[in-house]
Amino acid sequence: MKDYSEKRDFHRMQVNSVIEITNSKGEVFTGVCRDLSATGMQLFLERPVVVGEELETLLRPASDQFPPLETICEVIRCEPEGDGFLVGTSISEVTR
Repeated sequence: MKDYSEKRDFHRMQVNSVIEITNSKGEVFTGVCRDLSATGMQLFLERPVVVGEELETLLRPASDQFPPLETICEVIRCEPEGDGFLVGTSISEVTR
């Protein structure tokens, strides 16, 4: 049996980078991508989003050596945290 810390199929990478988000209404806003894995990401946003909503995200790299990461993801969790909201997403598609 796996130890709790080894239960995930994909390890999370701490990112803490600005991410651009477009919601299903076409509204564009920014947040902070706190961590990223092969199947999802955790975001910190100033506003809540609806569980089940589809978001398009754009995460630009710190260096021009790598292309930006563009995804379509689904909100699976949105909980208040401090002065914002902690949002868990599941990546449906990597578009770039």
